[in-house]
Amino acid sequence: MDSFGIGGAEDATGFGDAGADTLGHIAAACASGKGDRTGLRQGRLTMPNLTRLGLGRAAEASTGALPPGLDAAPSDEAIWGYGTETSTGKDTPSGHWEMAGVPVSFAWTYFPDTRPAFPPSLTEALIREAKLPGILGDCHASGMPIIHEFGLEHIRTGKPICYTSADSVFQIAAHETHFGLERLYDVCAVARRLCDPLNIGRVIARPFVGETVETFKRTANRRDLAVPPPEPTILDRLEAAGRRVFSVGKIGDIFAHRGTGTILKAPNDMALVDRTLEAMAMAGDGDFVFANYVDFDTLYGHPRDVAGYAAALEAFDRRVPEILAQARPGDLIIFTADHGNDPTWRGTDHTREHVPIMGVRPGMTGKAIGGRKTFADIGETIAAHLGIAPGPHGVSFL
Repeated sequence: MDSFGIGGAEDATGFGDAGADTLGHIAAACASGKGDRTGLRQGRLTMPNLTRLGLGRAAEASTGALPPGLDAAPSDEAIWGYGTETSTGKDTPSGHWEMAGVPVSFAWTYFPDTRPAFPPSLTEALIREAKLPGILGDCHASGMPIIHEFGLEHIRTGKPICYTSADSVFQIAAHETHFGLERLYDVCAVARRLCDPLNIGRVIARPFVGETVETFKRTANRRDLAVPPPEPTILDRLEAAGRRVFSVGKIGDIFAHRGTGTILKAPNDMALVDRTLEAMAMAGDGDFVFANYVDFDTLYGHPRDVAGYAAALEAFDRRVPEILAQARPGDLIIFTADHGNDPTWRGTDHTREHVPIMGVRPGMTGKAIGGRKTFADIGETIAAHLGIAPGPHGVSFL
């Protein structure tokens, strides 16, 4: 559940995030009426299914406070606790790689929050090598606001919109028809090569459609060009052991398509739940399904939309019984997150938080697993469950 943090981590002060709490602040806003939106949702945050898997108790263990509306006790089958990130960043690749057993010990390069944000040498090389008439943006920005600002000029001039954020990322937005989707991917491939020497984590293609500011919208054809993990992840280890991996959503992009097996994509989180169920039906004994639900982060966390985030959580919770019903005896299901993105927090950046770890093995007794010292415990738990050799980071909580 991309960006679903449950309270500030021990080192949150170093990231400017002391006091951040994605779940806690959303639940508090809903309890006070600040999470209401006509036609969308009203009242206290309601997530009965994940609460039965220990969500409320995991949040209480993380922060010392039980979020309002999540006070039901976990079921006897629930495995619940929280994870602490040890990677040096709070970005998407770092969080995912660490939960897959590989913490990131090196520091990414970040573009400064200035105008221009990019080094002139990088901009000039991109314009020259991608044969562009120029670029627009060249600053820190959030996705839709910068498209609203420069979209019409982009259509008129053919200049792509280039921007970054507090993450180690170079993002390029362009119109799918006026600029061309394949051309956007080609430009991003050039940018990826140029960003490699700078140690930039991701280059992201951000296609959009629409003819006016009011009708502009991003499409599902996003593509992330990431550097590969520095060590073999649980995905690589499973592939080496002859197991099948099913990657749902943007997992393939996050791991640079290394060990990611069969890729299943969809335009939104509810459709991604459908693809997850398809993958679970195809998976056999010893196989692994890894799904990312990105809407929490991109549609609601970064834009600081509390009501939207709350509604998305409740909608996902309503699908949890379908996921659990698909599980067979001997399966293990884990719900977790890669970082926080508190929609009540200042700015538009991710927040350094603990993440929930909730699981279930049908027919088996659950337990509280406490606060885990690294997300890598998730990867090592998967390794232990699937019967492959342990890796160098993390320990199983089974």
